[in-house]
Formats: sequence, C-alpha cells, structure tokens
Amino acid sequence: MAEDTRQDKRASFSAIPEHNTNGMARTSAVASSKSGASKKLVIKNFKDRPKLAENYTEDTWLKLRDAVGAIQNSTSIKYNLEELYQAVENLCSYKVSPTLYKQLRQVCEDHVQAQIQQFREYPSLDNLSFLKRMNRCWQDHCRQTIMIRSIFLFLDRTYVLQNSLLPSIWDTGLELFRTHIVSDSAVQKRTVDGILEQIELERNGETVDRSLIRSLLGMLSDLQVYKDSFEERFLIETNRLYAAEGQRLMQERDVPEYLHHVARRLEEENDRIMSYLDQSTQKPLISCVEKQLLGEHMTAMLQKGLSILLDGNRLTELVLLYQLFSKVKGGLPTLLQFWRDYIKSFGGEIVCTPEKDKDMVQDLLDFKDKMDNVAQSCFTRNEGFINAMKEAFEAFINKRPNKPAELIAKYVDSKLRAGNKEATEEELERILDKIMIIFRFIHGKDVFEAFYKKDLAKRLLVGKSASVDAEKSMLSKLKHECGAAFTSKLEGMFKDMELSKDIMIQFKQYIQNQSEPSNIELTVNILTMGHWPSYTPMEVHLPPEMVKLQEVFKLFYLGKHSGRKLQWQPTLGHAVLKAEFKEGKKEVQVSLFQTLVLLMFNEGEEFSVEEIRTATGIEEGELKRTLQSLACGKARVLNKNPRGKDVEDGDRFNFNNDFKHKLFRIKINQIQMKETVEEQVSTTERVFQDRQYQIDAAVVRIMKMRKTLSHNLLVSELYNQLKFPVKPGDLKKRIESLIDRDYMERDKETPNQYHYVA
Repeated sequence: MAEDTRQDKRASFSAIPEHNTNGMARTSAVASSKSGASKKLVIKNFKDRPKLAENYTEDTWLKLRDAVGAIQNSTSIKYNLEELYQAVENLCSYKVSPTLYKQLRQVCEDHVQAQIQQFREYPSLDNLSFLKRMNRCWQDHCRQTIMIRSIFLFLDRTYVLQNSLLPSIWDTGLELFRTHIVSDSAVQKRTVDGILEQIELERNGETVDRSLIRSLLGMLSDLQVYKDSFEERFLIETNRLYAAEGQRLMQERDVPEYLHHVARRLEEENDRIMSYLDQSTQKPLISCVEKQLLGEHMTAMLQKGLSILLDGNRLTELVLLYQLFSKVKGGLPTLLQFWRDYIKSFGGEIVCTPEKDKDMVQDLLDFKDKMDNVAQSCFTRNEGFINAMKEAFEAFINKRPNKPAELIAKYVDSKLRAGNKEATEEELERILDKIMIIFRFIHGKDVFEAFYKKDLAKRLLVGKSASVDAEKSMLSKLKHECGAAFTSKLEGMFKDMELSKDIMIQFKQYIQNQSEPSNIELTVNILTMGHWPSYTPMEVHLPPEMVKLQEVFKLFYLGKHSGRKLQWQPTLGHAVLKAEFKEGKKEVQVSLFQTLVLLMFNEGEEFSVEEIRTATGIEEGELKRTLQSLACGKARVLNKNPRGKDVEDGDRFNFNNDFKHKLFRIKINQIQMKETVEEQVSTTERVFQDRQYQIDAAVVRIMKMRKTLSHNLLVSELYNQLKFPVKPGDLKKRIESLIDRDYMERDKETPNQYHYVA
C-alpha cells in the first residue's frame, strides 16, 4: 500500500470587515480544519446595518435645505460641497430617497413661485427691461438648478433614474419654471410681445441685443413652449409685415430694385435663423417671405420688368430673378412662359416690320446671341428655357412666310461674295454656323434654296466668290441639315464650273489649231439647265468677231457632245476691254451689255439712247441701267448730255477721253436693278410651282399605297410628308386637280372618300 506523502494543507479564512457601496458591514465566513478532524464550512448572515443616529435624517435635511436656500439666494454656502454630496449619499443608502426627492422639489417649487411676483409688481416696466429681467431670472434659475443637481447627483442617478415616471432634477427645474412663470398667460404674452417687438425693430433697420433674444428663445425652446407660444405668432406677424411690404414696394420701386430688396430680406431672415431663431422655424419662415414678396407678385413683376431686364441686358438682375423664382412654387414655369412670350414679341417685331428688312438677319443673329447668353449665364442652361427659346424663334420667324428665307439667302451671299473684308476665314465660319441656327427655324427652306441658288450662280459665273472653301463649307452645312436632295442642284452647279474649266483647256488647244486664230480670248461656262436658275432668253446684237467665235465654240462642243443643245445667255456674260484715254491705256472690266455699248464708240463719237438700243438690241430698261453705270457712276467713261443722275430717252452720249483713274484695271459695276417686286415674285412663283409638283407627287404616292382614304386622313398624311408650310385650301386645290386629271376619284356614296385610279 502506497504511503501518502503529501503535506497537510489547511484552509485558513479570517473575518474581514468590509464596507460596501451601501455602507453595510459584512463578515466573511471562516472555516478551519485540523489534521485528522472532520471539516465543516459555516456561512453566517451579514451583520445588520448600523442604525442612524437619532435625528440624523432631520438634521441632515436641514443642512441640505440651508445649502439649497443659499444657492437660490446667491449667498455663500456654510458647508463643504463634498460633505453635502456625502450626506445625500448617506440618506439614499437608508432608503430616504422618496422623502428627500419630495422635499427638494417642494423647496424648489416654493422658490420659483416666489419669483413670479417680480413680473407682476411692475406693470409699467417697458418691454425691453421686462425681457432683461425675464432673461436674468431664467439664467439664475438655470445656474441654480445645475448647482443643486450637483449636490443631489447621487439621488438623481439612483432613485430618480430607477423610477421612469419621475423627472430628473434638471427636468423638474424646467417643469417648475414653465408651470409657475412662463405658463402664466400675462407673463408669457408680455415675453413674446417683447421678443416680437425686438425682431420688428431689427427688421426696420434698428440695432437690437441679439444675445438677449437668443437666450429668451432658447428658454422657450428648452421649456417646450417655443412652437405654441412664439412660432405661431411670429409667423403670423411675419406674414402680415411682408404682405404689406410687398404690396407697397411693388408700387414704389422698379423691378431691379425690388429683386435686390427681396434677396436682402431673405438673407436677413436666414441670418436671424442662424443667430437666434430655432432651426425648425427656417422652412416656414423662408416660405412665408418667398410667398409674400415673390409668389404673390410673380405675374405683376414679370409684366412690369422682364422686358426691361432683357432689353437692357441686365444680366446680374436676370441671374437674381431666376434664382428667386426657382425658390417659389410655380416660379420657373411662369418665368419660362413670359420668356417665351418676350422672344416671340421682340422677334416678331424684327421679322414683321418691312422697314427693318435691310437689317433683319443681322438683328436676328444679334438677338439669338443675346438670348443664348441669357439662357446660359443667367438661367443655368436650363433645358426647358433653351427649348422654349427654340420654339419661340420658330414661331415668330415663320409669322411672315418666305421673306426671312429670302433675306437669309441674301445675307449669306453678302458674306460669301468677294470683297467682303469684314471677317477672316475662321470668323466667316462662325458666322455661317450662326446663320445655320437661324436657318433651322425656317419652314419654307425651298424659298431659301431658290434665292441662294440665284445668288450662288452670280458668284460662280462672275468670279465673285470670296472663298471656294467657304462655299463648300456652306454647302456641306446645308447638306447636313436638309439632306442630299436639297443640295444636289447646288452641287451640280459646282460640278458644271469644274467641267467648264476642263472644256476650256481643250477648247484653247482646239482653237490654236485653227487657220485664223482670233484676237479675242473667249471663256465659256457650260451650265446644265436643271441645276441653275432659269434665265429669261434675250437676243442682243453681238459684234461679228464675237459671233464667229461663238460658232467656233459651238462646232467644237457639239462635235464632242452630239445631241446636246446650246443656248447662249448674254445677261450672264462679262468682258475685259482695252481702252485708250488721254492719260494712257487702261483695262476696263465690264458686263457684256456694257461691252456692246462701249464698242459702239469705236465707230462714232456720239449716240442717242435710241441709236444705242437699235444697234445693240438691249432691252430698254436694261440699256438705261447700263448707260447710267457708264456715264453717271464713279467711273464715268462716257459723258451724258444733258448731265443728271438718271437716263432719259432724249439723252445723248459721247466717249470721255479725259477720263482719269489711279488704277490700271478698272471694274465698272453694272447698276443692278434692285431686286424688283417683279423679280422677287418670279422667284417665289417658281418656288410655288415646285411646291405644287411636290404636293401632286405626294398625293399620288400616298393614294397609290393606301388605295382608299378619307379627305382628313389624306391631309394628315400630306402634312407629315411635306417639308414646307402649306394651307389646307392649297391641298384641296391640288386634290381637285388630280381628280380632274383622273389620278383619283371621289367615292360615289361618300364624297369625302377618295379612291386611287390605277
């Protein structure tokens, strides 16, 4: 049997008196064992808590009450604060907490009740002094409550915290102040009246004590009466003030001044929110100001001032207007409508005033630039405003059919014509881009095409085009905007000019091989009739040398292109003549008509108008303009007798041998008949005729596909397919014409129904 060699380990427990957090003494259990004796562990009960000394509770409360009274009366406390805190802890440890809490509450309530008298004793006290007294009372109360709580902190953190129905010492202080002072109707009314009076004084420009207002409003907020006692009345007063102010200032001030005033008022109110008003007041307050100063006057403000701001390009005020209107419900839609109406009105005046036709296109470009700038820099590139501007431009520019399209074509001509030194190539490109923006708004683009083609023909045939690159750039823009069909004829004009150059190279080689070379150098442009504008044929009497050279070219050309027909257009011809004056030799660049007139003076010294007309065959009106350019312009190579600016039937002309000019080559411009009403009507008539063909083709195309269709549906389809504006009456005429020509027929039972005739 193995021997147990382990040493005897004895348990040794000694009694240790301890003091727990509740001040109760307790004794640890002790157990002892002796070697070989049985072990027994005994647990004894805690020792009873020592009894409090007689009158301890009453005496301690008297000390605490005395300390509370000293705090409330702002006198020195006789006892050490740590000693007072320990006394509260001791009382709580002996379950005196409920009594202690009630006693403390009663003492505080008695003190607060006594404070109300100071607000009732002086009814004649002015509002500001009353507010200062109220603020002092509140500040004292808060300071006192904080100090009392620090002494009774143990009570607050144990007994009060464990009883959810009991308010904390701080909340009790707030409740007592609210119940006995602020809830007093007279005191509350006077306090709120005083605060509102101070705010109104500040709104009127006077300096007030903001810290006082901030403290008192903080008091109302802490006491949870801010909304009911102050905010409702404050918003009512604000509404009343700004309603009256808005009505008055809308009458007294112009719109720019009024806008700045509204912005300043909003800034002031936001500053008040940051300084002393509760954050919960911000939304209703700002909404109130915006409603009374902006919302109630939006229409009147825009009627009175938007045109002034836009006319004067008042960008700062327009930015402000947009910012303010964006804050108000319905503000931006209202502004957008007035913006659209302004553009329609202003643009309509540009387009529909014939006296302004000369500057119409430039005015439109300037107006578009101006409105673009407003939309971008003032209206934050708002897509709605940009679209409204486009709609307005499209509306007003088509109020006067055809004329804007015609003038835009002429404007482009003025920019692309040689001699235009206003812009570099880059600037010209920018101008053309701007023109295309205006061009997009036009419905009758075929009118533009007709006038553009006529002017392009002049530039190409007379060599007046400023830049081939610019011409092709414009053509590319038109093609991109309107499609290849729109520019096919214009592109054909450029191709004709290129082919003509090649033909002339071949003709020069051909003529060099002739036995009798001419001393006249002839250049011919071959124009495809379908590509170019139509020109009225005019027969004139050419010199024999020129007639002979024409025949040589005709023989050459038809030899290469049999089956074709050449028709000469003398109205488009021009020449360079060599002339001898006393001063010396000059070269004169003139039209073919001017050439025929000047060549007559090789055969005689003086001729009458009738003699020249008979010899040249030039039509009377054209002849008089030709003579006027030669005898009445800047370069007077002919003398007119009698003198005068206009050419009459009885006038006679002779060669001006004394003509002088600093240049060797002189260009004498033909006096162009200002595009007469007749010529404009002619171009417009051609457009109208083309439109009739397009309408007929569209009707036949639709009926062929649909076979049977009602009148209304057919008209609706035509509106969708046709790319130019057309009146219902015009469509009806074309339909009637097609019925007469048996392309379609009416239904016998339903006259409003049409059938396609195969």
